[in-house]
Amino acid sequence: MNAESNSIARAGELLTQLRTQIGNALVGQGGVVDQTLVALLASGHVLIEGVPGLGKTLLVRALAQAMSLQVSRIQFTPDLMPSDITGHAVLDAASRELRVVRGPVFTNLLLADEINRAPAKTQSALLEVMQEYQVTLEGETLMLPRPFIVLATQNPLETEGTYPLPEAQLDRFLLKIDMGYPSLEEEINIVTRTTTDASGDALPLADVSPVLNERAVLALQQLAARQRVDAAVVDYAVRIARATRDWPGIAMGSGSRGPIALVRAAKAAALMAGRSFVLPEDVKSTALAALRHRIALSADAQLDGNRIDDLLLAILDATAAPRA
Repeated sequence: MNAESNSIARAGELLTQLRTQIGNALVGQGGVVDQTLVALLASGHVLIEGVPGLGKTLLVRALAQAMSLQVSRIQFTPDLMPSDITGHAVLDAASRELRVVRGPVFTNLLLADEINRAPAKTQSALLEVMQEYQVTLEGETLMLPRPFIVLATQNPLETEGTYPLPEAQLDRFLLKIDMGYPSLEEEINIVTRTTTDASGDALPLADVSPVLNERAVLALQQLAARQRVDAAVVDYAVRIARATRDWPGIAMGSGSRGPIALVRAAKAAALMAGRSFVLPEDVKSTALAALRHRIALSADAQLDGNRIDDLLLAILDATAAPRA
């Protein structure tokens, strides 16, 4: 077994351990966990959407605890200011000079809880952070630590007191993951675990142990970045994204960040599958999460009750995949 095979095998072991530790806190939601790990391997930000009480925050907190990384949490509210996220300058009484106070964004994992509870002005404070991994305060550019990932949770827009995320903000998330209701068996397990020898609403994180550190996470991200992608697979990803721009029922198609995100996510999915190369199936498996937040339905499609995921599935069916 060569060095590359050894690295991929070791990565598989670490990811299995990571899944196990997350499962010690979160019941079910295997697909959501896998997609979150894809974003982690691809060094991309992820937006998790679902109704309250499904375990979005628990997933993020369990992931953070299993990776021994510096974590900050911001509860987004309507009165949150941009400086509450990035930091601000204060006048030092002794030296009479401005001193920069760094905000919670200077961390490895930033949990942006209920990000759509804050208005667009506050949400936009994350644009530079997510794209350039830096913050500009008082004319000074401050670099963020690496790895750096924003893990944001969002309640559906039908929920009272929420604001839609601006398109520029959405486009900076590598993946948008929809978290649905658990199965009957999973929900019984959740209720049993939560109410047995436990009081209050504290998150069940006691059994989550660290299995990764900063160095290991960076090594996994570098390994994912080195996955081989054939030109035909890149062409396939681009054709899928381009099809969204003139597909019936879609008012706004994906920009160029769409196929870029699709290839990055597919490379991470290939690593999770234990391969050193990307297959068309990796592109298909990540297409919904990589593209659903980059397109908008037309008014007629909304009136007809169409869903973005249904149109994306139709595009995947109509787009010929390359043969081996």
